[in-house]
Parts: sequence; C-alpha cells; structure tokens
Amino acid sequence: MKSPIIIALDMDIKSAIELAKKIDPKECKVKVGSQLFTTSGPNVIEKLKDLGFDVFLDLKFHDIPNTVRKSVEAAIKMGVWMLNVHSLGGKEMLRAAYETVENSPIKPLLIGVTILTSLDDKDIKQVGLSKSTSDQVLHLAQLCQNEGLDGVVCSPKELSILREHLDKDFLLVSPGIRSIKSKKDDQ
Repeated sequence: MKSPIIIALDMDIKSAIELAKKIDPKECKVKVGSQLFTTSGPNVIEKLKDLGFDVFLDLKFHDIPNTVRKSVEAAIKMGVWMLNVHSLGGKEMLRAAYETVENSPIKPLLIGVTILTSLDDKDIKQVGLSKSTSDQVLHLAQLCQNEGLDGVVCSPKELSILREHLDKDFLLVSPGIRSIKSKKDDQ
C-alpha cells in the first residue's frame, strides 16, 4: 500500500484554500490543525472536501470521556477522513473515542498522539512521567492499539521501534518534511 502524503495546512484559511487549489487531491490528503480550525471552524473542512480532499482533523482531543465522545461525533459529522485524540487522556477516553467511531455508519481513521515531538526526556520528567521519551511513546502506542485505535502519530526516529512492537497493520503517521523556515521540532 502506498503511504499517502498529508499536507499540513498550518496557515490562514485564504492561504490554505489557495494552496489546496494548486495540489491534486488524488495525490495527497490535507491536515487541518488547531490554528486553522480555531480561526476558520468547520467551514474550512467543508471547503477542502468540496475541492475533493480527504481531511485529517488534527485537534488532539484530550478531555473526559464523554466530552471526547461528543467531539468525535462532531468530527464524524463533518466527514473527516482521519482524526486524533491525545493518548494521555487514558484508557477510558480512548475507548470512548473508539466506540464512537465503531458505532458510526461513517468510520474515519482514529489515531492517537503519544508524546509531542517538541518534548524531550527532561520535559516529560517535568510533567511527572518517569519513562524515557521513547519508552513512553511505545507504552502509549501500545495502549492506543489495545483500545482499538487505527494508529498513532510518531516522530520519524520512533518508527522502527514502534514497527517492531506493534501490529503490522497499525498505522504510524509521521511528520517528516517541513519548510526550511520551520523550527526543527515543529511539525
């Protein structure tokens, strides 16, 4: 299976739509993150879908299980191709998200976010996590897999260890290409 390229539209709606009109929706998918979604709302999802794109809604839902359930329901109603939840929300939250997708006639891909790529061992210790970053990522990815999620977002440096320990059909979504102007730890 060819891995799809996902273009991050981390910009204002005008620039996002202009860029989307220059690329072929048969060749890639697009990601709408919190910056674009917060400024544009569901309207941006509709516009991108009208242009023929599959949309990855990257809002990293992380809340109590019932709130995440309602958020996932709303994302499904928007017709997104893929969405994510933050795995640090715990087993019950992950299960609520999974069950919401499973009980829906439309089933977008559901992936987990483990540890943000901007964090290192020192950062995760400051928030009370005792494992190394790579061990924590593996632990959370296994939790996501056990709760039925389709995959996780991970950094390129974690791909091999995750592939070694997770099912072969478990998706690993990895940011890997960025603008020269972007910070190295910014996806």
